Amino acid sequence: MAERQASSLAVNTRKSLFCLFILTSTLFILSWFFVLRSTGSPHFIDHKLLPNSKLLAMIDNGISGSESQNDVEPSVGNRSILVDKEEEEKPTISSPDKEASQANNGVKCNTNGKVALKVFMYDLPPEFHFGLLDWKPQGRSVWPDLQTKVPAYPGGLNLQHSIEYWLTLDILASELPNPPNVRTAIRVRNSSEADIIFIPFFSSLSYNRFSRINPHQKKSSNKLLQDKLVKYVTAQQEWKISGGRDHLIVAHHPNSLLDGRMKLWPATFILSDFGRYPPNIANVEKDIIAPYKHVVKSYVNDSSTFDSRPTLLYFQGAIYRKDGGFVRQELFYLLQDEKDVHFTFGSVQKDGIKKASQGMHTSKFCLNIAGDTPSSNRLFDAIASHCVPVIISDDIELPYEDVLDYSEFCIFVRTRDALKKNFLVNLTRSIGMDEWTQMWRRLQEVQKFYEFQYPSKEGDAVQMIWQAVARKVPAIRMKLNKSRRFSRSYVRKEKGLSRIPSPSNFW
Repeated sequence: MAERQASSLAVNTRKSLFCLFILTSTLFILSWFFVLRSTGSPHFIDHKLLPNSKLLAMIDNGISGSESQNDVEPSVGNRSILVDKEEEEKPTISSPDKEASQANNGVKCNTNGKVALKVFMYDLPPEFHFGLLDWKPQGRSVWPDLQTKVPAYPGGLNLQHSIEYWLTLDILASELPNPPNVRTAIRVRNSSEADIIFIPFFSSLSYNRFSRINPHQKKSSNKLLQDKLVKYVTAQQEWKISGGRDHLIVAHHPNSLLDGRMKLWPATFILSDFGRYPPNIANVEKDIIAPYKHVVKSYVNDSSTFDSRPTLLYFQGAIYRKDGGFVRQELFYLLQDEKDVHFTFGSVQKDGIKKASQGMHTSKFCLNIAGDTPSSNRLFDAIASHCVPVIISDDIELPYEDVLDYSEFCIFVRTRDALKKNFLVNLTRSIGMDEWTQMWRRLQEVQKFYEFQYPSKEGDAVQMIWQAVARKVPAIRMKLNKSRRFSRSYVRKEKGLSRIPSPSNFW
């Protein structure tokens, strides 16, 4: 009898354990279902209910323009070897949206005349900007009169890193009696009204001209100027209030602002790449990549065809480079004997720029290979020449890539693949006339996004950079607002006085 009871008890215990297992498993699966659902795509928000809806609307336009790009133009065969793209569901857009996207070549620009980005610019002494161009101020003004004469920027390779010059001119132009109609950004005199605070330091020019130490100097003029800049900026109330998080500074030359960057790092940098920056100082989430100003002339009225460009692959430049530039030397040995490949040393000396321009105009593909840093001006020279870029730089970051699909007009090749014998030649020869022509046409469409000029024009590089800045503003504001969460908890009592520190004291 006792054995029968024990057996019955064991059976009941097993059934209870089994039921408990089923119940806990069901609860576990349901909990994961709700977790995954809560982390899915957010519901649409009416940005009109949020502050600065104009700025957010412009950002939405830029993103929607990128998403609708595939609806506007048929997609080319994806030759990207660097990134394996997954197919995404294409959103449906209305006919007016398609027309606006077509007018801007798949990337929407703010051209409705409404100001989207309010910029407060420090009135730095001329020694930090136009004084570096040998401009002399008149009276108490620290800025040139653009209606009288615009100070010229030095030519040659200096121009490729002249980004701060063009942005400063554009902000100054917004205050003219008859400002340009196309304005993504406008200057405001009250910093509390600004979306971003601009530091107009010509850092690349300072490096190019004054980085060498003279015999009577202990420090170069470039370093002394950076020290003065850091002292000036960090003493400003605007910097103290935000800790510099809402500030913007251009350091496009890889070696520019070499000392100042370590103290001004909370600001948003406009850079050419991140090759010489530790990730805690500069990164793609915080900062902005801007194009180089191309040094070859733009190919105007380009009527070339696949057959009228006899050279398959073109490269002319420095071959022996340090750091990641070893690949140039390896590719030189692999490609030097190919009959339809031009791979030679070149410089700006002895009509080097003119020869490079002629070579790119007669080539189907132009190599853009990593040098001392991941980026180079050669990519933008190729775009201006409508020569399909072949990018061999695994760590490169590209301008406007959040709204522009580079695989439509560039070919990406991993370094390890490019160094395989015959890989590059076979890859480019496999691209037929139709596919190449489609990429060549797309190059002509996007070319204006890389043109720097004064006055700025619709959709040019200046406007595109300001729009990239505008897309960073919501994240900057979120960081600032988060920093203020516990500001009242940092009350310090000294001699009967209480003080709430600014965010810069507890970042």
